[in-house]
Parts: sequence; C-alpha cells; structure tokens
Amino acid sequence: MSVFASRYSRAFADVVFAAKLDPVKIDQSLADFAATLNGSTDLREVLENPAFPLEKKVAILDSICEKLKAGHQVRNLLAVLVSHDRIASFAEILAAYRHEIDQRLGISEVRITSARELGAAERKGLQDRITLLAGGKVRAEYEVDGSLLGGAIVRIGSTVYDGSVRGQIDRLKQQLVAG
Repeated sequence: MSVFASRYSRAFADVVFAAKLDPVKIDQSLADFAATLNGSTDLREVLENPAFPLEKKVAILDSICEKLKAGHQVRNLLAVLVSHDRIASFAEILAAYRHEIDQRLGISEVRITSARELGAAERKGLQDRITLLAGGKVRAEYEVDGSLLGGAIVRIGSTVYDGSVRGQIDRLKQQLVAG
C-alpha cells in the first residue's frame, strides 16, 4: 500500500468518525462509486485526464454523487482525489480505508481456505469459532482449494491455523523424517 493511500484513508476515516457517520453506509457509497468508475472507461479517462478542466470534473462528480445518493463527505473525498490527480488510485485508497475502518472497529480480516465449498451453516459455525479465537468481530473471505484434501486453513492477520488434511499429512511426514 502506498503512503498516500494510507494518508487519505486515515484522514477520511477521521472524517467518518468525527461526523458520527455509519461506516457501512459510507462503504456502500464508496463501493457504488467504484462500480461506476470501473464500469465506464470514458468516465475514468475524463477524471484521470489532467487536460480536462477541474471544474468540469467536479461537476461530473457532483452529478454522479447525486445519482448515487452519496453524502457530501464522500463527494468531498472524491473531489480531493480528482483535484490532486489521485483518482486513478481510488481502488487502492478504498482498500486502505476499509482496512483502517476495520482496525478502528476491532474487526479482524480472516481468510478461510477449505477443500470444498462450505454451506451456510458450516460457514456460520466456523465463523463463530473463529470469532472466539480472534477475540472479536471478523470479516471472513472464503476460497476453495481442492489440493487440501479435507479440512480448512484459517488466516487471521499473519497467524495461520492449518487444520487441513494436507497440512496434517505434511506434519506427520516431518515427524517421521525427524524421528
């Protein structure tokens, strides 16, 4: 993550908390704008083009924010990014902002890799146990890796819990070789 993305994300998180805004609603507004920006090559070209007048870019942003029903804080962030030629890095700034908000709210990011697709009940049960393990709220991302043979690998930050069959076989192999 670049230094400027971290700075913008912290500053915007400060605004969100100072104004007592709902981080979920703000995130949705930012996600809506990201989808709009990613969905239109013409929009990206206009907003990223330094030859295009800033006043017109801001007018376009105002129109988009009005249609998306984004609050003035989101609009102001976007206007600052455009005026400082940082809108091309919006995805990076958004990711940094989400990480900053999660930290402030005490939410741990968790990646769960399983051997097969987990059902809703399995996901909920696993997430409940991970919540206890993490000691707070978690935001889980799931992925499937058939090479695990069974079980799951859970990553909470930099800590890895390997409960996969492949991991158990690898540990057994190491014990046999060492013994």
